[in-house]
Amino acid sequence: MNSLELGDIPFLQEAVAVVGYPQGGDNISVTKGVVSRVEPTQYAHGATQLMAIQIDAAINPGNSGGPAIMGDKVAGVAFQNLSGAENIGYIIPVPVIKRFISGVEESGKYSGFCSLGISCQATENIQIRECFGMRPEMTGVLVSRINPLSDAYKILKKDDILLEFDGVPIANDGTVPFRNRERITFDHLVSMKKPEETAVIKVLRDGKEHELNVTLRPLQPLVPVHQFDKLPSYYIFAGFVFIPLTQPYLHEFGEDWYNTSPRRLCERALRELPKKAGQQLVILSQVLMDDINVGYERLAELQVKKVNGVEVENLKHLCSIVENCTEENLRIDLDDERMIVLKFQNARLATSRILKRHRIPSAMSNDLVDDQASKETDEVGQGLLESPMSPSVSAGSSLA
Repeated sequence: MNSLELGDIPFLQEAVAVVGYPQGGDNISVTKGVVSRVEPTQYAHGATQLMAIQIDAAINPGNSGGPAIMGDKVAGVAFQNLSGAENIGYIIPVPVIKRFISGVEESGKYSGFCSLGISCQATENIQIRECFGMRPEMTGVLVSRINPLSDAYKILKKDDILLEFDGVPIANDGTVPFRNRERITFDHLVSMKKPEETAVIKVLRDGKEHELNVTLRPLQPLVPVHQFDKLPSYYIFAGFVFIPLTQPYLHEFGEDWYNTSPRRLCERALRELPKKAGQQLVILSQVLMDDINVGYERLAELQVKKVNGVEVENLKHLCSIVENCTEENLRIDLDDERMIVLKFQNARLATSRILKRHRIPSAMSNDLVDDQASKETDEVGQGLLESPMSPSVSAGSSLA
């Protein structure tokens, strides 16, 4: 077979043909349309904001993954449409495709697209520009929030004015020049950078201009937006099912999940930023009924804050605290000032009974099983190194 070459980003009003096998028949389908917009768009499948090309050719289920051809070259890959609108489809442009392929070739896996880790506000109002000391010839955007896990958190400050990115001036509405007289948001420049690459940014801080170097890398949200190729994590103790909060969990509340899912969890999923690496919002998703947890069944869908006074960092941390409990009582503090108190030994015995009743093979997901096993192996190895003649580990002992 002869392969097709990747072309350039088509200009507005240029014709493209979308090839694929959409619903409605078995033979190959070719639909034709023109380019109507080129701008960063929310990718529904990947949940990232990247450049996309809007075309008026019909893109239906089954078209995704098919090429959009302009002349004898590929202009992009069809991937989504706008629901509720007529003939508004989107294709992934060649720069994004090339950036994805080069990233996979270099690291052997998909690493994601870079982010500066900041939220910005437009400065189109003259009063806000004057308030922050911007001269009439200056343009830029106001830094309103910074992700604590980003490199920018150590370099930028809230209320900085971002003037330039890699020497490209940023307009008051957050756009930068793009081809002829078109403009595009400066997020596009950020997303085209490679992980661990450095960018030079110019900021206005307290009336003075500064040139700063920021390292860019892909950033993960506090609440994962999708869980592709990954089994869900869970931990069950005394009938309480603990899971990390994810957006797919909220989507289980139906198409109108934004309004029907628990309000607090939804707000945190969409707005909260992680404070440190590996952090998760752990929630009590449901209660498997048993005598041990009578009266606690209404506490489902609440976030777990502390276990025995220790703040919970993630599901592995919660699992570790519970499994290594040495106190008589186990206290679990939940959101909304609710709490659970259990007799630890009784609860441990009840766990196996509940798992058997519900035919659940394991009290924890495989990722937690592997983590617990490696931790126990490390602890045993450390003990052997510290006291090789210890009577607790004799020649006839076997390690579980």
